[in-house]
Amino acid sequence: MNILVVNSGSSSIKYQLFDMEEAERLLVKGIADRIGLEDSYLCSQGPDGAEDRREIPLADHRAALKAVCESLHSQGGGWAADHIRGVGHRVVHGGETFSRSVLIDEHVLAVLRQLAELAPLHNPPNIMGIEVCREMMPDVPNVAVFDTALHQTMPPKAYLYGLPLELYREYGIRKYGFHGTSHAYVAGEAARRLGRPLEDLKVITCHLGNGCSITAFSGGKSVDTSMGFTPLEGLVMGTRSGDLDPAVPLYLVKDLGMRAEEVDRLLNEESGLKGLCGQRDMRDIVERAQRGEEAANTAVEVFVYRIQKYIGAYTAALGGVDVIVFTAGIGQNSPYIRSKVLQPFRYLGIKVDDGRNGENQAIFSSPDSAVYTMTIPTNEELVIARDTYEIVTRAQIQPAAPPTHAERP
Repeated sequence: MNILVVNSGSSSIKYQLFDMEEAERLLVKGIADRIGLEDSYLCSQGPDGAEDRREIPLADHRAALKAVCESLHSQGGGWAADHIRGVGHRVVHGGETFSRSVLIDEHVLAVLRQLAELAPLHNPPNIMGIEVCREMMPDVPNVAVFDTALHQTMPPKAYLYGLPLELYREYGIRKYGFHGTSHAYVAGEAARRLGRPLEDLKVITCHLGNGCSITAFSGGKSVDTSMGFTPLEGLVMGTRSGDLDPAVPLYLVKDLGMRAEEVDRLLNEESGLKGLCGQRDMRDIVERAQRGEEAANTAVEVFVYRIQKYIGAYTAALGGVDVIVFTAGIGQNSPYIRSKVLQPFRYLGIKVDDGRNGENQAIFSSPDSAVYTMTIPTNEELVIARDTYEIVTRAQIQPAAPPTHAERP
């Protein structure tokens, strides 16, 4: 069964096509980029790694998705749109309404539109991709897979802020968490590689890329995560500030005369690593730090220290830790950062095998380490494909039941 995975952004559509009944084989992946601009293009890559890039007019998302379907058809292999049996969509924010992936119908779409105000930069283009797919492939079921769904298992003590409870009850102001598909995949994969049930492990997963977050798993469920009401909370990231005294934005507005829009842009696009040293790519920053550049070294230290604090906090919250997993661009590819992050945790019995760490091995802790440390490449698209395949093959091709809200305290 062929499942198409769609990640629709404001100016791009990323896609992957899987044959789920042939060992979850990836058939093709690609991107339709710079939609609505003069230099738009379509780039695809087959299983052999050969890349095909064509500059092509992509006036809107409808034109882009049509180009994607035509590209799939031209590449052969039975990948035409009429051979697609389900489409899985990444949806960033599901609020409290969705604690699992769901089949999309008109009711679900209406709820997604209501939730768009919680993620105004992400949900609207996600919804646009859904609408276009339903229009172009009306007989193919569509499934929404949410970044936030995994974290709906957090208890109130983890997701509530110290604000008047009415703000939560009336407006849904609480911690939601993100990167759920990534954390779910690497936690499950870590348990699989260790040959143990995830439910029996205390796991901390570190998704470290341009966006960064950490999640604590107990009993196979997310019990806390570093991102919050929005993806701005938590770790220092490529361009996001992470945790901040709430009085700072107020000071910027009241005392420095900045507009709310300017503060939003400052915290999301001009802060983090970029704000600390002028660059956001950790590879470049580490190279500069190792040459002795003070600003770059400071950026690395701040980045690492924030990760260490969250690992320490989650170890305390879990009552110990069995596995620490690193994933995403920095987490997976930077032995230097992993080594620096784990240095203070020798008191937990963590012992890093420098040789394995340098070779980017899956398990890079020493055999006598009290805690496993691992690197696992994330695969969010496969998680989306699996959820879509499961829902479609469960023969639930019927109007979805109205989603229910999580119980509120």
